[in-house]
Amino acid sequence: MPRRIMEGVVVSNKMNKTAVVKVERTFLHPLFKKTVRKSKRYHAHDEKNAAQIGQQVEIQECPPRSKLKRWEIVSFKGDAA
Repeated sequence: MPRRIMEGVVVSNKMNKTAVVKVERTFLHPLFKKTVRKSKRYHAHDEKNAAQIGQQVEIQECPPRSKLKRWEIVSFKGDAA
């Protein structure tokens, strides 16, 4: 089965080898037909502690590394703001 890839913004990098990434998604509300924005935070593995707060990253599904970590950082999209 292919691994899911999502794009988000790093909101925390205070843990060792872990970054918290906020991913926003938009969808159409089924009843009101209005665009709704939802966000979710994922704990992602960052082997080199390279992620900076505000940086755009791509995360990919991986086998569980700890209780909360099921994602890993694949690439960095932009510089920290």
